Amino acid sequence: MGSAAELAAAALMILGFPALMLAALVPSVAAFAAAAAVTYLADHYLHRKSSYLINRLSKIRAGVSIRFLIRQLLLVMLLARLSHADDLIFYGAIGCFIAFYGLQAPHGALVTLIRNRRRMPVATRNIDLKSRIRIPDAPPRPLLHRSTEKMLHLDLFAMIGILVSAELDSSAAAGFTGIGLTLGLGLLYVLVLVPYIRGRKIPPKADVVLAAVDEWLAGYKPETVLYFSGSKDSAYQVNMWLETMEQLDTRPLIILRERAIVNNLAPTTVPVICVPGGVHLMNLDLSTVRVALYAANVGKNIHLLRVPTMKHVFIGHGDSDKLASVNPYSKVYDEVWTAGRAGRDRYAIADVGVRDDDIVEVGRPQLAPIRTWQGVPDGARAAAADGGCPTVLYAPTWEGWDGNPGNTSIVLAGENIVRQLITANPPVRVLYKPHPFTGTVSKEAGAAHRRITALVERAAAERAADARFTADAAAMAGAKAELARIEARIAELTGKGGTKGDEAEATRDGVVDVHRHEEVARLRAEWNTAYWRAFPSYEHRVITGAEPRLYDCFNVSDAMVSDISSVVSDFIASGKPYAVTDSGELGHEEFKRQNTAVRAAVILSNDAAELGGLLDAVRDPSADPLLDARTELKRYLLGPDEPASIDQFNSAVADLALKAEARNVGQQSRLAAAGLDPAEAAELSNAVPGQRTASAGETGGVGAG
Repeated sequence: MGSAAELAAAALMILGFPALMLAALVPSVAAFAAAAAVTYLADHYLHRKSSYLINRLSKIRAGVSIRFLIRQLLLVMLLARLSHADDLIFYGAIGCFIAFYGLQAPHGALVTLIRNRRRMPVATRNIDLKSRIRIPDAPPRPLLHRSTEKMLHLDLFAMIGILVSAELDSSAAAGFTGIGLTLGLGLLYVLVLVPYIRGRKIPPKADVVLAAVDEWLAGYKPETVLYFSGSKDSAYQVNMWLETMEQLDTRPLIILRERAIVNNLAPTTVPVICVPGGVHLMNLDLSTVRVALYAANVGKNIHLLRVPTMKHVFIGHGDSDKLASVNPYSKVYDEVWTAGRAGRDRYAIADVGVRDDDIVEVGRPQLAPIRTWQGVPDGARAAAADGGCPTVLYAPTWEGWDGNPGNTSIVLAGENIVRQLITANPPVRVLYKPHPFTGTVSKEAGAAHRRITALVERAAAERAADARFTADAAAMAGAKAELARIEARIAELTGKGGTKGDEAEATRDGVVDVHRHEEVARLRAEWNTAYWRAFPSYEHRVITGAEPRLYDCFNVSDAMVSDISSVVSDFIASGKPYAVTDSGELGHEEFKRQNTAVRAAVILSNDAAELGGLLDAVRDPSADPLLDARTELKRYLLGPDEPASIDQFNSAVADLALKAEARNVGQQSRLAAAGLDPAEAAELSNAVPGQRTASAGETGGVGAG
C-alpha cells in the first residue's frame, strides 16, 4: 500500500478532516488552521510521491477535488459557528468557492484538450521529422504537470485570508484580499492555457504526421523489423534485442504498439516507431520490409502478421524449459528461432504443431558480453596474501507469486550457502547479488535477504581486519577517483538537453547523437573496470541496483550458485562451474530430469552440504568432473561458439529475406501470367487493403540499396 511515510501521511490527512469538523463546531480558528495545515501538507506529500494511496482514495470517492471541497465547506461552517453568518465575509466565502469551482471545468477541459491535441498518432525515436513537419514546443512543464493539484491549491489564499478575518473579528479586508487572489490567479491560470489549444501551438493533424512518417520510410527503406507489444513492465523483453538490432547487416526498424514501452525503452541508435492504432499500422508503408521479428506472443501481433510480403519469425525473449517456450501460438510464424538444439527438441517433445523444418538455431547474440572461462588464474589459487582468492557469485532468483518453495533458495538454503562460502578454507570471495524483486511477495524471503546481507557485510569487515589480506590502497584510491570522473561525464552526457516536454517534443527531438551514444557505452565499460578495481579483490560484497550488471558479475566470478531461472542458462555461456539448489527437494535425478539447465550443475540440497564439490572445481580444474558436461550442455542450449551468434543471426535474416523476395517475385509472375494488369497484380500480390506497393527500385532483397 505504500511506504511507512506514505501510510503516515495518509493517516494524518484522513484524521485531519474529523479534526477540522471538530474545530469548526467548537469553534476554534487556531485549531482549524492547524488541522487544515496538516491536511494540506499530507495531501501535497502524497501527490509529490505519486503515492498509490492517492489512487485508492479516488476509488472510495475521496478524490482530491472532494477533499478540497470538504475543507472549504467546513470553513463556511466555522464562519457560521463564529456568528459571521450575517457578515459580508460569509457570503464572500460562499461566492468565492462557487466561482472557484466554476473555474475548474474550463481548466480541466483545457488541460485535457492540450494533452489530446499534442498526442501524436505515432511516437518516434531516431527519425528526423523536424525537417518534414512543424511540431511546436510543449507548454511550459509547470502549466500541465500535476495541474489539477496546482489549481486546487490556489484556494490557499482565500482560506488564509478568511481565517485571518475570522480571528481578528473586526476587518474583512484580509478575507477579501485572499478571495481576490484565489479567483484572480485561477482565472489567470485558465487564460494562460488558452493559446495552447489552437494555431501554431498544436502539432499537425494525424494524416499530416502519418504522411511524414511514410515519406521517411520511403527514403529509409527498412528491411528488418523488430515488432513488440506489451505492458510497460515488459519493456525488458524488447530492450534485450536492441544491441542485436544495431548489429544487423540490414536496415533495422523497431515497431512498438504501446506508448508506455517507448518511455521505458533503453537508449538505442535504431529508428523506432510507436503506432498505438491498428489502422495506422496497417497503412504504414512497410513494403520494403522482408523480415519481421517478434519477441512476444501477444494478440496485437496479428496487425503485422497479416502482411504477406514479409516473413514472420518468433525470436522470444529468453531460453528456458518454461511452457512459454513451446507456446502453440508459435505455429502462426514462418519460422521459430531458438538458441540451440534444446529449443528444437522442446517443440518436438511438446508436439504443438511447430514443424521441425521451420525451426532455425541462431544462438543468443545477447550473451556476447559474457566472457568464456579460461580457468582460475594461478594467483587466485595461491594463498590470499599472495594474490587474492577465487570469486563465487550467489545470485538467487526471487520467490515468485505462487509460493512454491522451489522457486528460490534464499529462504531455506541461502544462509547455509553464504555461511559455507565465507568460512571456506582456502578462502573465496563472495558476491551476493539478489533478484531486485526479492521480498516483494514473501516476508520470509525479505527477512532471509536481510540476514544474508548482514552475514556478508560482517564477514567483509572481519576480512578487512585480517592481516593475511592486503590491498593496494593507492591503486584503489585511483580507481575511486576514476569512477567519480566517469560518473560525472556520464551524467553530463545523458543529462544534456533535459527531459522532453511531452510526446510530441520527444518525437521531434528524439534523434540520438550517435557519437554521444557510443561515448556513453565506452564510459560504462570503463566504469565497470574501475568499479572492480576500487575495492580489494578479496572483499565480500553485496551488489544491488542496476550497476554493475549481472553479466559483469559473471565475468569477474569463477563460479556461481543460483536457482532455476534464466540466470543459470545465461551463466552456462561462460563455461564456468555452477551450482543450482534443489529447494523444492525433488531429488537430484528428478531435478535434472525436469530442468535441462542443471544437467551439468553441482546440485545442492537445502543444507548446501554438496558445496565443497563446486569449490574443488574452482580451485583445481583437474578436480572438475563436470567440465565436459558443461561444454556439451552449453552447445546443446546455446549452439556452437563458431560462427559467432550475431553472424548466425544475420545469416538467418538474410536467408529468410531471400525467401520472402522469392515469394513476392513468384506471386507477381503467377498473377501476370493470369493476364492481370500490373496494378491488379500488385494489389492481389499484397492481398492487404492499405498496404502500399513497393516501386521497382524498392523490391530488392537484403542489403539492397
